[in-house]
Amino acid sequence: MLTQEELEKLSREQLIELLLIDSKNLVAMDGVWFQSVEREQGMDCAMHHDEEIWKRYTRSEAKRIKKFLSLGEHPGLEGLTRALNYRMVDRANPSEVGYRDGRLIYKILVCRVQEARTRKNMPLHPCKSAAVYEYGGFAEEIDDRIKCRCVSCYPDVTDASCSCAWEFWID
Repeated sequence: MLTQEELEKLSREQLIELLLIDSKNLVAMDGVWFQSVEREQGMDCAMHHDEEIWKRYTRSEAKRIKKFLSLGEHPGLEGLTRALNYRMVDRANPSEVGYRDGRLIYKILVCRVQEARTRKNMPLHPCKSAAVYEYGGFAEEIDDRIKCRCVSCYPDVTDASCSCAWEFWID
């Protein structure tokens, strides 16, 4: 196990590299378990478990990030913007955040999962149903007033400029 003392001896560049490696490893691990269930039980079963996992994981990730950033109870879209930058998936997948008509638009520009499945000649991951929990749950945990809508996500791709896009707002 890498101890606290050993971590403290690493250079800033080494820590950044380790953080990026860990992010990519998390995405890879997520894909490995998914493909195992998909092979043995089929896509419907794998998607069921994917949805259940994202319902729980995203909220605990959001709670930790919210605490780390000291965001407070209702940090609004600005707080969500900050928090999205700290997600493990965000470090593994190039993304961008912008605003349109007072709403936050978050895009995953290149998805490592879909790229890996394409390289392996596998069908694309129908991630929208799980990602609704992932992004909606994350945003709600950051600020319970925030609403989320899928703009584009496989299999309902409406924006070819990215892998997926999500819209956030407060009523």
